[in-house]
Parts: sequence; C-alpha cells; structure tokens
Amino acid sequence: MKSSELLADAFSRIGDIVGGVLDGIDVARINWRPGGTGNSVAWLVWHLSRGQDEQIADVADIPSVWRAGEYAARFGFALSPADTGYGHSAAQVDKVRVESTDLLRGYHEAVLRQSLEYVRGLSDADLDKVVDRRWNPAVTLGARLISIADDCVQHGGQAAYVKGLPDVL
Repeated sequence: MKSSELLADAFSRIGDIVGGVLDGIDVARINWRPGGTGNSVAWLVWHLSRGQDEQIADVADIPSVWRAGEYAARFGFALSPADTGYGHSAAQVDKVRVESTDLLRGYHEAVLRQSLEYVRGLSDADLDKVVDRRWNPAVTLGARLISIADDCVQHGGQAAYVKGLPDVL
C-alpha cells in the first residue's frame, strides 16, 4: 500500500463517521447541546469540516472549500467568515445552528472530496516536506496530515456520542 492510499483510507473513514452521524438525525437533535452548554452535533461536524478544510487548503496551497463555495454566506452564521471554531466560547458555539443536515452534509462531502484528491496525489517524498517551522521539531506534511485526520476522527466520535445521548442529562 502506498502512503497516499493509506492517507486516502484514513480520510475516507472520517467521511464514514460523519455520514453515520448525520444519517437519521433531526434538526432538534443536531442543534441540541448536552447540558445546555456542550458542543452540539452541528457544531462538531461543522468544526471538524472547517478545520480539515482550512488545513488542507493551507498545505495544498489551494482555496478552501469554505471560501470557494461561499459557504460562510450559505450557512449564515453570525461568525467571522474565517472562523473555524477553534477556541470557541459557549456563546460562539450557540451561533452554529443548522436548519437541516443537507447543507452541513454537502459542505463536509465537498471538503472530503478536496482532501481525498489532494492526498491521493502525494508521493512518499512529499510527506517529508516541512510545512510548519514554528514547532520543534518542525512539522512535516505527513505529520500534519495525520494530525488533521486524528482531530477529525476525535470530533466525529464526539458527534456520534452526542447523537446517542439521552435528551435529559
């Protein structure tokens, strides 16, 4: 198996997790916040998609799906168009509410397609390229891609957990 195939498999699994979370969930449930202040499924899926989108766009030197597809306007959240959800307060999480799963699913699927197209085109040598010198050791493309996948899988698992929680905590 080539490294690019391994990465494509990892990113595809994120899509499987998100698809499973969004299947059969209603609007009330997707926007529900456990305990009134926890992260909703909508926020978790949006955040993992935004994070993946911006980080892949950065390393691939391409426009993000969010910007190219004008998703900020389409979602209409009262947040900066550059916002990815990183470090959000409870009040900011509250601003991420959806009216259906369709737009959220469409955005995530578009991000996944762009990510898969990018990782499938990588060679093993590409993964050694340094993409961030702010860390010691410097971050390689391979390490960054694993970090992105890891973060998305964690948030996807959190979204699945929230979906399955009883309504009353």
